[in-house]
Formats: sequence, C-alpha cells, structure tokens
Amino acid sequence: MRNSRLLLPLIGGVAAGLTGTALALEPPSGSVEDELRELRQKIDILERKLEVEKEAKEAEKAKQTATVEAGPKGFAIKSTDGAHTLKLRGLLHADGRFYFGGEGTDSRTGRTGGNDDTFLLRRVRPILEGTVFNIFDFRFMPDFGGGNTVIQDAWVDARFFPWAQLLGGKFKTPFGIERLQSASAIRFVERALPNNLVPNRDLGVELHGDLWNGAVSYAAAWLNGVSDGGSSDEFGDFDSNVDKDAAARLFVHPFLNSDIVPLQGLGLGAAVSFVDASGNPTAPNLPRYKTPAQRTFFQYRFTEGDPSNTIADGDRLRILPQAYYYYGPFGLLGEYVTVSQEVSRVLATGVRRDELDHDAWQVAASYVLTGEASTFKGVTPKSPFSIDNRTWGALELVGRYSELNIDEDTFSGGGDSFADPTRSAQEAAAWAVGFNWYLNQNLKLVLDYEQTSFEGGGGGTADAPEDREDEQALLSRIQLAF
Repeated sequence: MRNSRLLLPLIGGVAAGLTGTALALEPPSGSVEDELRELRQKIDILERKLEVEKEAKEAEKAKQTATVEAGPKGFAIKSTDGAHTLKLRGLLHADGRFYFGGEGTDSRTGRTGGNDDTFLLRRVRPILEGTVFNIFDFRFMPDFGGGNTVIQDAWVDARFFPWAQLLGGKFKTPFGIERLQSASAIRFVERALPNNLVPNRDLGVELHGDLWNGAVSYAAAWLNGVSDGGSSDEFGDFDSNVDKDAAARLFVHPFLNSDIVPLQGLGLGAAVSFVDASGNPTAPNLPRYKTPAQRTFFQYRFTEGDPSNTIADGDRLRILPQAYYYYGPFGLLGEYVTVSQEVSRVLATGVRRDELDHDAWQVAASYVLTGEASTFKGVTPKSPFSIDNRTWGALELVGRYSELNIDEDTFSGGGDSFADPTRSAQEAAAWAVGFNWYLNQNLKLVLDYEQTSFEGGGGGTADAPEDREDEQALLSRIQLAF
C-alpha cells in the first residue's frame, strides 16, 4: 500500500512533464494551412512565368519562320509578319515569224531577204523580286532571249508614301504607254511603230507616286538617256550623252473614283523627255527603225570606219500624248509621239547640221469574245481551259493601225543627205489583226497578221526612190507567264 502511495505522485509528475512537452511542440493554430497556401501561390507564379517565357519563345520563333506559297503568280517566301517577301516569277515567249513577200533590202545589213522565216525565243526572263522591311521593293530580271544575256531590270523602289516613292537602278523610262505595258499584257506579238521613237530601259533615279486613290499618277526621272526605241545596254549601261536625260509623265483617270462606271476605265496622259545627245562616227547614238515584224526599214547613213557618218549632235526632245479606255470586254489604246533630233555630218565641203522632226502614232482596239473584262494589265479567264470540264478559257480579237513618218529633210542633199532614200523608207504604215487565246492565267497563244507598206527605201535613185515592197507577215507566240 505504501508503495502505491509513492508511485502515484511519480506517475503524475511524468504525465505532467509529457503534457507540457507536447504543448510546447504543437504549432499555433492555422499556420500549416497558411504556409501550404503561400507555397501553392509561389508555385502558381512560377508556372505562369514559365508559360509566359514559353509563349514569348514561340512568338519569336514564329516571327523567324517563313511561309512558302505557290500559285498562278509564281512562288513566294514570306515572313510571318509580312514585312519581308521573296518572289520567283518568269516570262517565256516562244515565237514564230513567217513572211509572205516583201523581202526588200535590209537597211542594217544591206542584203536581200533578211530575217527569213524562223522560230525564236523572243524573251526568256526569270524574275526575282520582293520586299524588305515592308518599304523597299526590288526587282532583278535578266533576259536570255535571242541567244543573248541582258539585264532588263535591276532596281530598288522605296515606298515611303503612296504619293512619294523613290526608284533607282535600271528600269523603263516613264514615257510611252504601250512601252510601259508589261510584255505579258501587250495584245500583239510585237509593239506598234511609235515604239521606234519611244525610249525603253535606262539607268537613273525616278520620283513617282499616286494621288487621290490612284486617280492621278506621276513620274519624274533623271537618266543617262538612250536613243529612240533603245535601252542603255546598247551603250554598256553607261552614259553616252553630254548631259543627263530628264523625263516626266503624268497620267490621269478622271472618273476612277466616280459613280460613272462606263468611264472609270478612261485614262489620259502626256510625257516629255529632253537630253543633249552626242555621238561620233564610230558610235553615232542614233536609232534604226523596224517594222512590227522586226525588219529594219530606216537607218541614218552609217558605214564602218567612215568619218562622214551621220551622228547625234545636240538636243533631242520627245513629246507623247497618250490614252486608253477599257470597259467590260472592250479595250482601246492610242498614242502620238514626236521627236526632234539635232544631227550632223562631216563632209568634204564642211559640217552639215540640221534639226530633224519625226512622228508616229497608233490606235489599237481589242474585244474579249467570251465576256471577260479587258484591262491594261491583260485578261483573266473566268473558266480556265479544261477538257474534262469543257471550258475553253478566254478568246480575244484585236486590231491595230500605226504610222511612222521621217522628216523629209533627212533625205535632202543627194549624197550629202543624212539617210539614203534608196535604202531607207521615208514613211511606214502598218495594220494588223490578231487572235489571242488565254487558256488560263499563265498560258496564252497569240496569232497576228501584220502588213506594212512604205514610201521610198526600195531602190531607184536619190532623186526618184522606189517604194519598198509591202511586207506581209504572220507572227505567232506561245506565252508562259507566272
């Protein structure tokens, strides 16, 4: 009994000590839940940060990932934001020329029957173009047609504003309306007689732009200067003149933004160019004029090594009013060009000088038989050619008349004249009819009949030159453009 009395206090003390220890180890009420909640919040924040970083990396990767496209307009590589593009396009003209009589003496070679029936590659043009930083457009277009290699286009165009763009490099002179029309959109196999007087591609800079939603377009260029109908590659892409050529063009669509639908396709314009042209007996800096079938019918006097060759020797001024009209399937295009050129010859009696004035004009009409809209940029078939679907593409009829007149003073003076009237015609007049078959957006077949008549250039004597025999030609083309 006495032992049990001693154990009871001992057991009570141990129990009290254990209870105190347990109470000391127990955390304050609710602290575990708070810590767990705080820990969960930290984990959520870390997970969100990781998600944001992942989204940013994916967005950056998307910006650097290009998209590839292929279609009727060629092949393209684009950045996701659209600021950078690279396009590969092309143009192929496989032609046939067939002549029916009219094998007069070629004024360039001096032989009869020049440019006989032939198949040829008229244009073989791979086209590389694109945009960088959504501002700077560029184009590089070589041409391997005719067995030659020529750089046709090589330019950069800074699109600062729609009304103010700066173009630099090698490009078409802002002048003739048919010359400015793309080679894939012209309605005939070859351009008309006025293009003999119109400058083609040149090196320089150009300020251009559109105003009032395209109702007014302007261009002003500072160029090396080229001979009539020529390009700068004839001079090795160097300046052959005393001074630079100034060229300007203004073109207006007076009803483009109006509600008068039949007149929205009317365009009126004018162009001018001026240069102090210079030549020498070896490189006269003067043109040869060709028929639409590409036979030379006029050339200034030139014999290799002859110091009395006719040369460009002074101001060359060109003026060209122009217009077109398109409404539904109907199209009409016209232009008139004059050129005033100072020339000279060193003769035994002294230097002969004169200012010669030549002019040319054309009117061309087209009508799409299948009803598609006719535009300056061409025709797009509603239903591409398909045997399975029994669709035939678009069919178009075309007709044209053009003339080129040489200043009669060019032939005055007998043997001292600037051109030989027995070998070079004073006037050429051409009419043509044709048929175009647009199988789809990329493939077109063209067939033209061209007939050109002449005044002079067919032999005889200087005082009584005979007329060159009429030229009759059938011209054909297979066009692939994308």
